[in-house]
Amino acid sequence: MTTVAAYAAPAAKAPLERTTIERREVGAHDVLIDIKFAGICHSDIHQAREGWGEAIFPMVPGHEIAGVVSEVGSDVTKYRVGDRVGVGCMVDSCRECENCVAGLEQYCLEGNTGTYNAIGRDGEPTYGGYSEKVVVDENFVVRIPDGLSLDVAAPLLCAGITTYSPLRHWNAGPGKKVAILGMGGLGHMGVKIAHALGAEVTVLSQSLRKKDDGLRLGADHYYATSDLATFKELRGTFDLILSTVSAPLDLDRFLSLLRTDGAFVNVGAPEEPVSLNLFSVIGGRKTLAGSGIGGIRETQEMLDFCAGHGIGAEIELIGAAEINEAYERVLNSDVRYRFVIDTATI
Repeated sequence: MTTVAAYAAPAAKAPLERTTIERREVGAHDVLIDIKFAGICHSDIHQAREGWGEAIFPMVPGHEIAGVVSEVGSDVTKYRVGDRVGVGCMVDSCRECENCVAGLEQYCLEGNTGTYNAIGRDGEPTYGGYSEKVVVDENFVVRIPDGLSLDVAAPLLCAGITTYSPLRHWNAGPGKKVAILGMGGLGHMGVKIAHALGAEVTVLSQSLRKKDDGLRLGADHYYATSDLATFKELRGTFDLILSTVSAPLDLDRFLSLLRTDGAFVNVGAPEEPVSLNLFSVIGGRKTLAGSGIGGIRETQEMLDFCAGHGIGAEIELIGAAEINEAYERVLNSDVRYRFVIDTATI
């Protein structure tokens, strides 16, 4: 076992504090990664505050990890010491079910093993990226292309793949009208990726406060959802709406913005249930769907795509001592657009 410094929540809703954790010895198929940067995702806050249900404490959040390989196991074939790599939201799966075999490890029928707030197949709790080092099986590590700097690449491991996967699955591209609902950590990546895929991109945000940013990042149009005229003007417009919002929405109102056979896809996960009038989907043969992250193969595809299109996250780099303040700022939508921890400060 190796002892490393980390920032952890000792209990639900407690401030994160500096501590030490144990990392397992490097096994035959493992790589040891010196973490350089770790993104702060809204889901870190949901879990550290038990917004999504009972959690495991102490908790070291962080599933947007970018770093450099410092040691490899005896049977590792994919990586060498010095490689630039990333780890996203999962570090294992059963590898045998139909979804895992199909490259959809995120939907493992036995449940994938989360990078943190999970129990690994060795029976030990997993700890995330707010730490100095992590040991991960090589099959759940991805390569960060040379064209991406590690700091702006880190958020791609969640925010990037969480938007890329549904945009690809629902065929965002030339001739398609795509709306990104919410202009935050996920939303700004959705705008960049949908634009790069060739879709006509509209941002739907509560206000026009971030309009200049949205247009700069690739949006063709920008509307405020607080203005009821928006829903009249855009009725029946979109082939796809990707909702990155983690607060309850008036789904019926947003479903009215879809064209026939359009899809409203949720990647934001509110803590509270939402209601729906089924006539909102029956009329127009519309789809209400959800999407998680991507599999390992698709995550690598996303990183290569982003590198090829010069896409990284818009970040605010912080020191580890600022994590608790950053959590409050995320809740107040006061970040443009992703906090990234410089783990050298841990």
